[in-house]
Amino acid sequence: MSEVKIGALCWNQYTDWSSLLEAGRRADRLGYDSLWTWDHLYPIVGSADGPIFEGWLTLTAWAGATSRIRLGLMVGANTFREPAMTAKLATTLDHVSGGRTVLGIGAAWFETEHTAYGLPFGDGAPERLRWLGEALPILRGMLDGTAPTASGPRYAAKAVRNDPPPVQRHLPILIGGGGEKVTLKLVALHADMHDVGGDLATVKRKDDILREHCAMVGRDFNTIERTHGLGVVVIRDSREEARKVVAAIFEHNGHARMWQGQPVGTPEDVAEQLAPFVEIGRSHLVGGFPAPYDEESMTRLITDVKPLLRK
Repeated sequence: MSEVKIGALCWNQYTDWSSLLEAGRRADRLGYDSLWTWDHLYPIVGSADGPIFEGWLTLTAWAGATSRIRLGLMVGANTFREPAMTAKLATTLDHVSGGRTVLGIGAAWFETEHTAYGLPFGDGAPERLRWLGEALPILRGMLDGTAPTASGPRYAAKAVRNDPPPVQRHLPILIGGGGEKVTLKLVALHADMHDVGGDLATVKRKDDILREHCAMVGRDFNTIERTHGLGVVVIRDSREEARKVVAAIFEHNGHARMWQGQPVGTPEDVAEQLAPFVEIGRSHLVGGFPAPYDEESMTRLITDVKPLLRK
């Protein structure tokens, strides 16, 4: 069985700043391997008419308030920024954090926030994926210090320098998404890490297709670290209590409709649900923690569930 890593995705919506900052500190203290937040400008769960904090600045504040945990967006919206600027942001965060940055990136999907902020959304997912395909060589080139030049229909760069370079010799790029024809091919071509959610059958299918893309481009499938988004984690001594807590969490987040199939229950329940993903190699498990950042669940995922998964 692969080494088990645990990440915390702390939602940056429907919260106040002190609570969000403390959630990141708590994840670091508890021994989480990675800490993530969203790159969105409007809430994406529950009502979009609510508060949310910006992702890159949240990561930067967490970098100054933590000491060991890796930091990234799950995932960055490629449409929000020119890729050369995104690479510069990631590089600066790598210095602020002492070499703990992951550059998470995806094609973006939430049209409402793009329209409100006047950001380009393209004519559909295929065009946004083409934009992502253009952006990735610029991102990789800047992170690696090759001064990339680009003149593709969406993005342009001219021998763009990234000085100083990242602290990490190879700052990892994580691509999120499960599109089988394009996204997973981009993962095979460019990503160090890949994140996808869904049930076990879905994740197995994505892995099989990613393996095929890797074979086609001459990439070793096993060189890609595969993370798995768990959804909202709530752990209690009884299933009934856990269900009450998760219902209150979704209500707090813009009166959202409660998601089904979440890792909610006793430590044994949650471990039983997660173990099959570890067994297929999706062993970096990223638990979702919405405001108000349930301290008991964050703690018990590490202290109670992780040891069961190692067994």
